[in-house]
Amino acid sequence: MPADRQSEEDQILAKIKQGETAEHFETIRQTKSGQLIHMSVTVSPIRVADGLVIGYSSVARDISENKAAEKKIRQLNLGLERRVMERTAELQAANEDLEAFSYSAAHDLRAPLRAIGGFVNLLESEFANTLSHAGLEYLTVISKSTERMGKLIDDLLAFSRIGRAELNKAEVDLNELVHTVLGDFEKETKDRNIAWEIGSLPKVWADPSLLRLVLVNLFSNAVKFTSTRAKAKIEISCTSSGSEETVISIRDNGVGFDPSQAGRLFGTFQRLHGMEEFEGTGIGLANVQRIILRHGGKISGEGTVDGGARFTFSLPIKA
Repeated sequence: MPADRQSEEDQILAKIKQGETAEHFETIRQTKSGQLIHMSVTVSPIRVADGLVIGYSSVARDISENKAAEKKIRQLNLGLERRVMERTAELQAANEDLEAFSYSAAHDLRAPLRAIGGFVNLLESEFANTLSHAGLEYLTVISKSTERMGKLIDDLLAFSRIGRAELNKAEVDLNELVHTVLGDFEKETKDRNIAWEIGSLPKVWADPSLLRLVLVNLFSNAVKFTSTRAKAKIEISCTSSGSEETVISIRDNGVGFDPSQAGRLFGTFQRLHGMEEFEGTGIGLANVQRIILRHGGKISGEGTVDGGARFTFSLPIKA
Protein backbone atom coordinates (compact mmCIF):
# COMPACT_ATOMS: atom_id res chain seq x y z
CA MET A 1 0.00 0.00 0.00
CA PRO A 2 1.44 3.42 -0.90
CA ALA A 3 2.76 5.38 2.08
CA ASP A 4 0.39 8.32 1.53
CA ARG A 5 -2.63 6.00 1.44
CA GLN A 6 -1.43 4.17 4.59
CA SER A 7 -1.14 7.55 6.35
CA GLU A 8 -4.59 8.49 5.12
CA GLU A 9 -6.18 5.31 6.47
CA ASP A 10 -4.34 5.64 9.81
CA GLN A 11 -5.80 9.14 10.26
CA ILE A 12 -9.31 7.89 9.42
CA LEU A 13 -9.04 5.00 11.87
CA ALA A 14 -7.87 7.35 14.61
CA LYS A 15 -10.92 9.60 14.06
CA ILE A 16 -13.29 6.64 14.15
CA LYS A 17 -11.75 5.35 17.39
CA GLN A 18 -12.34 8.80 18.90
CA GLY A 19 -16.08 8.29 18.35
CA GLU A 20 -16.86 9.68 14.89
CA THR A 21 -19.58 7.64 13.23
CA ALA A 22 -18.49 8.15 9.63
CA GLU A 23 -15.98 10.00 7.55
CA HIS A 24 -16.51 11.30 4.02
CA PHE A 25 -13.73 12.80 1.94
CA GLU A 26 -12.42 13.16 -1.57
CA THR A 27 -8.96 12.10 -2.59
CA ILE A 28 -6.80 11.31 -5.60
CA ARG A 29 -5.55 7.78 -6.13
CA GLN A 30 -3.37 6.11 -8.66
CA THR A 31 -4.49 3.06 -10.60
CA LYS A 32 -2.22 0.14 -11.42
CA SER A 33 -1.71 1.65 -14.85
CA GLY A 34 -0.43 4.87 -13.26
CA GLN A 35 -3.54 6.96 -14.02
CA LEU A 36 -4.62 9.46 -11.35
CA ILE A 37 -8.32 9.39 -10.57
CA HIS A 38 -10.60 11.37 -8.23
CA MET A 39 -12.29 9.27 -5.59
CA SER A 40 -15.15 9.93 -3.20
CA VAL A 41 -14.66 7.79 -0.09
CA THR A 42 -17.07 7.10 2.75
CA VAL A 43 -15.67 5.29 5.77
CA SER A 44 -17.85 3.78 8.51
CA PRO A 45 -16.78 2.01 11.73
CA ILE A 46 -17.40 -1.68 12.38
CA ARG A 47 -18.49 -2.20 15.96
CA VAL A 48 -19.17 -5.22 18.11
CA ALA A 49 -22.12 -5.56 20.49
CA ASP A 50 -20.60 -3.42 23.25
CA GLY A 51 -19.84 -0.63 20.76
CA LEU A 52 -16.13 -1.35 20.54
CA VAL A 53 -14.67 -0.41 17.16
CA ILE A 54 -12.84 -3.36 15.69
CA GLY A 55 -12.34 -1.98 12.21
CA TYR A 56 -13.95 0.01 9.47
CA SER A 57 -15.51 -0.40 6.06
CA SER A 58 -15.01 1.98 3.18
CA VAL A 59 -16.90 2.61 -0.04
CA ALA A 60 -14.94 4.36 -2.77
CA ARG A 61 -16.50 5.83 -5.91
CA ASP A 62 -14.71 7.11 -8.98
CA ILE A 63 -15.82 10.75 -9.48
CA SER A 64 -13.27 11.67 -12.14
CA GLU A 65 -16.00 12.37 -14.70
CA ASN A 66 -17.81 14.65 -12.24
CA LYS A 67 -14.60 16.52 -11.49
CA ALA A 68 -13.88 16.88 -15.21
CA ALA A 69 -17.40 18.23 -15.76
CA GLU A 70 -17.00 20.69 -12.85
CA LYS A 71 -13.71 21.90 -14.28
CA LYS A 72 -15.29 22.38 -17.70
CA ILE A 73 -18.18 24.34 -16.18
CA ARG A 74 -15.73 26.57 -14.28
CA GLN A 75 -13.81 27.22 -17.49
CA LEU A 76 -17.05 27.98 -19.37
CA ASN A 77 -18.15 30.35 -16.61
CA LEU A 78 -14.82 32.14 -16.65
CA GLY A 79 -15.04 32.45 -20.42
CA LEU A 80 -18.61 33.71 -20.20
CA GLU A 81 -17.69 36.25 -17.51
CA ARG A 82 -14.82 37.48 -19.66
CA ARG A 83 -17.07 37.85 -22.71
CA VAL A 84 -19.71 39.64 -20.64
CA MET A 85 -17.10 42.06 -19.31
CA GLU A 86 -15.77 42.66 -22.82
CA ARG A 87 -19.28 43.17 -24.20
CA THR A 88 -20.19 45.49 -21.33
CA ALA A 89 -17.08 47.57 -21.97
CA GLU A 90 -17.92 47.73 -25.69
CA LEU A 91 -21.52 48.81 -24.96
CA GLN A 92 -20.35 51.41 -22.46
CA ALA A 93 -17.88 52.81 -24.98
CA ALA A 94 -20.58 52.83 -27.68
CA ASN A 95 -23.00 54.63 -25.34
CA GLU A 96 -20.37 57.20 -24.43
CA ASP A 97 -19.60 57.76 -28.12
CA LEU A 98 -23.31 58.09 -28.90
CA GLU A 99 -23.85 60.55 -26.06
CA ALA A 100 -20.82 62.57 -27.13
CA PHE A 101 -22.11 62.61 -30.71
CA SER A 102 -25.60 63.64 -29.57
CA TYR A 103 -24.16 66.46 -27.49
CA SER A 104 -21.86 67.64 -30.26
CA ALA A 105 -24.51 67.39 -32.97
CA ALA A 106 -27.12 69.18 -30.87
CA HIS A 107 -24.64 71.88 -29.87
CA ASP A 108 -23.51 72.42 -33.47
CA LEU A 109 -27.11 72.67 -34.68
CA ARG A 110 -27.69 75.73 -32.54
CA ALA A 111 -25.65 78.08 -34.75
CA PRO A 112 -27.52 77.50 -38.05
CA LEU A 113 -30.82 77.44 -36.18
CA ARG A 114 -30.07 80.84 -34.64
CA ALA A 115 -29.19 82.13 -38.10
CA ILE A 116 -32.51 80.91 -39.54
CA GLY A 117 -34.43 82.49 -36.69
CA GLY A 118 -32.51 85.72 -37.04
CA PHE A 119 -33.19 86.07 -40.75
CA VAL A 120 -36.88 85.26 -40.22
CA ASN A 121 -37.06 88.11 -37.71
CA LEU A 122 -35.33 90.45 -40.18
CA LEU A 123 -37.75 89.54 -42.96
CA GLU A 124 -40.73 90.08 -40.66
CA SER A 125 -39.49 93.46 -39.40
CA GLU A 126 -38.13 94.93 -42.66
CA PHE A 127 -40.32 93.42 -45.36
CA ALA A 128 -43.64 92.79 -43.60
CA ASN A 129 -45.33 95.52 -45.66
CA THR A 130 -44.10 94.14 -48.97
CA LEU A 131 -44.67 90.44 -48.34
CA SER A 132 -47.94 88.84 -49.36
CA HIS A 133 -50.25 87.23 -46.86
CA ALA A 134 -49.01 83.82 -47.97
CA GLY A 135 -45.41 84.98 -47.56
CA LEU A 136 -46.07 86.07 -43.98
CA GLU A 137 -47.71 82.72 -43.26
CA TYR A 138 -44.63 80.94 -44.60
CA LEU A 139 -42.43 82.96 -42.24
CA THR A 140 -44.71 82.02 -39.35
CA VAL A 141 -44.35 78.33 -40.25
CA ILE A 142 -40.56 78.68 -40.43
CA SER A 143 -40.47 80.51 -37.09
CA LYS A 144 -42.57 77.85 -35.34
CA SER A 145 -40.48 75.09 -36.88
CA THR A 146 -37.25 76.67 -35.61
CA GLU A 147 -38.81 76.96 -32.15
CA ARG A 148 -39.70 73.25 -32.18
CA MET A 149 -36.21 72.41 -33.41
CA GLY A 150 -34.73 74.50 -30.62
CA LYS A 151 -36.81 72.62 -28.07
CA LEU A 152 -35.73 69.32 -29.59
CA ILE A 153 -32.07 70.36 -29.34
CA ASP A 154 -32.57 71.35 -25.70
CA ASP A 155 -34.13 67.96 -24.97
CA LEU A 156 -31.35 66.13 -26.78
CA LEU A 157 -28.73 67.98 -24.76
CA ALA A 158 -30.63 67.19 -21.55
CA PHE A 159 -30.84 63.51 -22.55
CA SER A 160 -27.09 63.47 -23.18
CA ARG A 161 -26.24 65.23 -19.91
CA ILE A 162 -28.42 62.89 -17.84
CA GLY A 163 -26.36 59.92 -19.02
CA ARG A 164 -23.10 61.59 -17.99
CA ALA A 165 -24.15 63.54 -14.91
CA GLU A 166 -22.95 62.31 -11.54
CA LEU A 167 -25.72 61.52 -9.06
CA ASN A 168 -25.57 63.73 -5.97
CA LYS A 169 -28.13 62.07 -3.73
CA ALA A 170 -29.51 63.74 -0.65
CA GLU A 171 -32.65 63.63 1.46
CA VAL A 172 -35.39 65.43 -0.47
CA ASP A 173 -38.67 66.58 1.01
CA LEU A 174 -40.92 65.46 -1.83
CA ASN A 175 -43.89 67.45 -0.55
CA GLU A 176 -41.85 70.65 -0.60
CA LEU A 177 -40.35 69.88 -4.02
CA VAL A 178 -43.77 69.19 -5.55
CA HIS A 179 -45.12 72.55 -4.39
CA THR A 180 -42.01 74.32 -5.68
CA VAL A 181 -42.37 72.71 -9.11
CA LEU A 182 -46.07 73.55 -9.25
CA GLY A 183 -45.09 77.20 -8.85
CA ASP A 184 -43.36 76.95 -12.23
CA PHE A 185 -46.72 76.15 -13.84
CA GLU A 186 -48.69 79.07 -12.37
CA LYS A 187 -48.25 81.34 -15.40
CA GLU A 188 -49.03 78.55 -17.84
CA THR A 189 -52.14 77.38 -16.00
CA LYS A 190 -53.55 80.63 -14.58
CA ASP A 191 -56.41 80.61 -17.09
CA ARG A 192 -57.06 76.90 -16.68
CA ASN A 193 -59.46 75.18 -14.30
CA ILE A 194 -57.14 72.57 -12.78
CA ALA A 195 -57.79 70.83 -9.49
CA TRP A 196 -54.45 69.74 -8.03
CA GLU A 197 -54.86 67.02 -5.38
CA ILE A 198 -51.64 66.46 -3.44
CA GLY A 199 -51.48 63.68 -0.89
CA SER A 200 -49.09 63.26 2.01
CA LEU A 201 -45.67 62.84 0.42
CA PRO A 202 -42.58 61.46 2.18
CA LYS A 203 -38.93 62.37 2.16
CA VAL A 204 -36.90 60.43 -0.40
CA TRP A 205 -33.24 59.78 -1.13
CA ALA A 206 -32.47 61.17 -4.59
CA ASP A 207 -30.60 63.73 -6.66
CA PRO A 208 -32.69 66.90 -6.08
CA SER A 209 -32.11 68.50 -9.50
CA LEU A 210 -32.79 65.30 -11.44
CA LEU A 211 -35.86 64.47 -9.36
CA ARG A 212 -37.12 67.99 -10.06
CA LEU A 213 -36.71 67.27 -13.79
CA VAL A 214 -38.78 64.10 -13.38
CA LEU A 215 -41.62 66.04 -11.75
CA VAL A 216 -41.43 68.87 -14.30
CA ASN A 217 -41.80 66.40 -17.17
CA LEU A 218 -44.61 64.40 -15.59
CA PHE A 219 -46.54 67.51 -14.49
CA SER A 220 -46.02 69.10 -17.90
CA ASN A 221 -47.53 66.05 -19.58
CA ALA A 222 -50.47 66.03 -17.19
CA VAL A 223 -51.12 69.74 -17.86
CA LYS A 224 -50.76 69.30 -21.61
CA PHE A 225 -52.96 66.24 -22.00
CA THR A 226 -55.75 67.67 -19.82
CA SER A 227 -55.89 70.87 -21.89
CA THR A 228 -59.05 69.64 -23.64
CA ARG A 229 -60.87 69.24 -20.32
CA ALA A 230 -63.16 71.98 -19.01
CA LYS A 231 -62.12 70.90 -15.53
CA ALA A 232 -58.82 69.10 -15.24
CA LYS A 233 -57.85 66.96 -12.28
CA ILE A 234 -54.26 65.99 -11.45
CA GLU A 235 -53.45 63.85 -8.40
CA ILE A 236 -50.04 63.31 -6.83
CA SER A 237 -49.82 60.65 -4.14
CA CYS A 238 -47.60 58.16 -2.40
CA THR A 239 -49.38 54.96 -3.35
CA SER A 240 -47.30 52.75 -1.08
CA SER A 241 -44.19 52.92 1.03
CA GLY A 242 -42.61 49.59 1.81
CA SER A 243 -39.39 48.74 3.55
CA GLU A 244 -37.33 48.89 0.36
CA GLU A 245 -38.83 51.59 -1.87
CA THR A 246 -41.15 54.58 -2.04
CA VAL A 247 -43.75 54.57 -4.83
CA ILE A 248 -45.12 57.83 -6.21
CA SER A 249 -48.14 58.10 -8.52
CA ILE A 250 -49.30 60.97 -10.76
CA ARG A 251 -52.78 60.58 -12.24
CA ASP A 252 -54.76 62.85 -14.56
CA ASN A 253 -58.16 62.86 -16.26
CA GLY A 254 -56.80 63.82 -19.66
CA VAL A 255 -57.05 62.24 -23.09
CA GLY A 256 -55.10 59.15 -22.02
CA PHE A 257 -53.70 56.75 -24.58
CA ASP A 258 -54.23 53.36 -26.16
CA PRO A 259 -52.97 50.83 -23.55
CA SER A 260 -51.63 48.61 -26.33
CA GLN A 261 -49.10 51.40 -27.04
CA ALA A 262 -47.81 51.60 -23.46
CA GLY A 263 -44.56 49.89 -24.47
CA ARG A 264 -43.64 52.94 -26.56
CA LEU A 265 -44.11 55.47 -23.77
CA PHE A 266 -40.48 55.73 -22.72
CA GLY A 267 -38.80 55.34 -26.11
CA THR A 268 -36.77 58.22 -27.49
CA PHE A 269 -38.71 60.25 -30.10
CA GLN A 270 -41.81 58.12 -29.47
CA ARG A 271 -45.11 59.99 -29.58
CA LEU A 272 -48.57 58.53 -28.98
CA HIS A 273 -50.35 61.67 -30.22
CA GLY A 274 -49.84 63.66 -33.41
CA MET A 275 -48.15 67.05 -33.49
CA GLU A 276 -51.41 68.58 -34.68
CA GLU A 277 -53.01 67.47 -31.39
CA PHE A 278 -50.29 68.14 -28.83
CA GLU A 279 -46.80 69.56 -29.20
CA GLY A 280 -43.75 67.74 -27.92
CA THR A 281 -40.42 66.22 -28.92
CA GLY A 282 -40.92 62.67 -27.64
CA ILE A 283 -37.86 62.82 -25.38
CA GLY A 284 -39.36 63.92 -22.06
CA LEU A 285 -40.46 60.51 -20.82
CA ALA A 286 -37.22 58.93 -22.06
CA ASN A 287 -35.39 61.42 -19.83
CA VAL A 288 -37.68 60.56 -16.93
CA GLN A 289 -37.08 56.83 -17.30
CA ARG A 290 -33.33 57.31 -17.56
CA ILE A 291 -33.26 59.33 -14.34
CA ILE A 292 -35.40 56.84 -12.42
CA LEU A 293 -33.36 53.86 -13.63
CA ARG A 294 -30.13 55.61 -12.62
CA HIS A 295 -31.58 55.93 -9.13
CA GLY A 296 -32.24 52.18 -9.06
CA GLY A 297 -36.00 52.62 -9.34
CA LYS A 298 -38.72 51.69 -11.83
CA ILE A 299 -41.33 53.64 -13.77
CA SER A 300 -44.48 52.58 -15.59
CA GLY A 301 -47.43 54.22 -17.28
CA GLU A 302 -51.01 53.13 -17.79
CA GLY A 303 -54.00 54.74 -19.41
CA THR A 304 -57.08 54.37 -21.58
CA VAL A 305 -58.26 56.37 -24.55
CA ASP A 306 -60.13 59.43 -23.23
CA GLY A 307 -59.87 57.95 -19.75
CA GLY A 308 -56.80 59.65 -18.34
CA ALA A 309 -53.33 58.35 -17.52
CA ARG A 310 -51.29 57.43 -14.49
CA PHE A 311 -47.52 57.32 -14.17
CA THR A 312 -45.94 55.51 -11.24
CA PHE A 313 -42.28 55.57 -10.28
CA SER A 314 -40.35 54.12 -7.39
CA LEU A 315 -37.21 55.24 -5.55
CA PRO A 316 -35.22 52.90 -3.31
CA ILE A 317 -35.15 53.84 0.35
CA LYS A 318 -31.70 54.73 1.64
CA ALA A 319 -30.08 51.68 3.19
